[in-house]
Amino acid sequence: MLFNFNLFSQLNRLALVLFVACIGVALYVHYQVEKTWLEQSYVYHVYENAQGEQVYKFKGQEVLIGETVPYHLSPLNQQQLDKLDKAPAISQQWVVDQQQQIKLLKPAFHYGAWSLLPAALTICLCLITREPLTALFGGIVVGALMLGNFDLTDSVIIPNLATEGAVGLLLLYLWLLGGLLGIWSKTGAAQAFAHHMTTHYVKGPRSAKLVSWFMGILFFQGGTMSTVLVGTTVRPLADKAKVSHEEMSYIVDSTASPIAAVIAFNAWPAYIQALLFVPGVAFLATEADRLAFFFASVPFSFYGIFAVLGTLLLSLNITRFSGKRIRQARERALTTGQLDAPNAKPLSAKELQKCDVPHGYHPHYLEFVLPLITLVVTAIATFFVFDSPKINWAFGAALILSALIALAKGMSLMDLIDGFGNGLKGVVVASVILMLAVIVGTISKEIGGGLYLVALLGEQLPFWALPVLLQLITMVIAFSTGTSWGTYAIAFPLAMPLAWSVAQLQGVANPELFMMVCFATVLNGSVYGDQCSPISDTTILSSMTTGCDLMDHVKSQIVPATYAAICAASLWTLTVIFFA
Repeated sequence: MLFNFNLFSQLNRLALVLFVACIGVALYVHYQVEKTWLEQSYVYHVYENAQGEQVYKFKGQEVLIGETVPYHLSPLNQQQLDKLDKAPAISQQWVVDQQQQIKLLKPAFHYGAWSLLPAALTICLCLITREPLTALFGGIVVGALMLGNFDLTDSVIIPNLATEGAVGLLLLYLWLLGGLLGIWSKTGAAQAFAHHMTTHYVKGPRSAKLVSWFMGILFFQGGTMSTVLVGTTVRPLADKAKVSHEEMSYIVDSTASPIAAVIAFNAWPAYIQALLFVPGVAFLATEADRLAFFFASVPFSFYGIFAVLGTLLLSLNITRFSGKRIRQARERALTTGQLDAPNAKPLSAKELQKCDVPHGYHPHYLEFVLPLITLVVTAIATFFVFDSPKINWAFGAALILSALIALAKGMSLMDLIDGFGNGLKGVVVASVILMLAVIVGTISKEIGGGLYLVALLGEQLPFWALPVLLQLITMVIAFSTGTSWGTYAIAFPLAMPLAWSVAQLQGVANPELFMMVCFATVLNGSVYGDQCSPISDTTILSSMTTGCDLMDHVKSQIVPATYAAICAASLWTLTVIFFA
């Protein structure tokens, strides 16, 4: 015990020294290192509305683009940015290029390798202390100092928490998800569902994992929605079947975004196609062309395919490719019944790990199933109606239905509110971690870590090496920022023109196939980095909904995910060598 205490103290001192050193470096960067400015262009589907105005659609709303200027006259083109010694006078401008393509120019900057510091510090502190709250806060402090934002509360935290996205996350994951889990805990609905499933369908750990895997495939919308839906649904039956939390969090996380890249009938193509325009490339000229290109590239999503197959193998108790940590977790759960490691700190609080059903109330599994069906149907219906699933509506409807069923069955309003409050307390820590992770990702993007990494690539690469290098660079960007969609916005506008240029300069026989492979590497490399990052929302939510320790999930998942990434890299390289 003394040895463990001394080791703990040494790790804390190491973390403190590292944090203080990084603060010094951050101040040096802010005052001494010059920014490198880069042009960022965004292509939207621009059209004329009924009033003859040029507009584009954003989140279902028409947005007026206003006045445009010739590209060569814009102060935001790269030639003008190279002359800057201070920030540009404007933050964005609509331009028309030589091909008469309308696009939006925005300036961005990076500090060279220093731009990676906030994300790198956050990840290192997570690994050293196993305490994500302080690690994320440390990354925020260092990033804010690099940007010169010395007032952390008013200049950094409050503006980020006041955004529509942050408020939406708090509403969904603190109020709606937490409240729903709390009511299910109070009514005993989750335990009744687990008992019903284990009595009739789930006969042991393998069948529990197979059910979880199948549900991950079924909810192929990807991202946080799939993670939360699958995690909250399968945890009760998996816990009852004695499946370790490391296994469950891996299955939930690896059948979220990876399956969305393979079964792409979701919001991904509509978002990504806008980032794929390359001047002079006919098969990427229109929105329809880019959507067709996306779906034609799906067979090359090798990482997504291998990641999903890896979770299927684990579900079948084939652990050869699962890594040592998952094998140890499976053995521990089977022999001791302990679902977490001895020193684990699960993100799911004790309030959600116990059943507190009032005396005289008789739970029924339909109290779990009916709200869940309502949730799924609402999400799918709104996806078809509004082109994007209304997640808040879906969880709100499930929450209201759960509450109404409990009240109709005789539960007192006081007991219902008590369960709701316990649910909020159960997810508050995870919600704070999620908010801090969003802020770290925003700061990392603003500082330009991803831009710097992409800028390291040159056009003198052999064409067969480009796909894997794009994979590696997007893996690092997404791991550092904790977001795949944010990585797409950084990488695709740079990677696709680079791939086309390499194909033309080196005389690639099948440039369209080569572009498809490069596209797939960016798509899948970003998924890998997001999936494995301890500051990713899906990683945090996978841990929270399955009751796993965050760093146990990260460390156990990264091995099988890396196996899948290596296999995918090999196939991408062989594809371009023999077929492109």
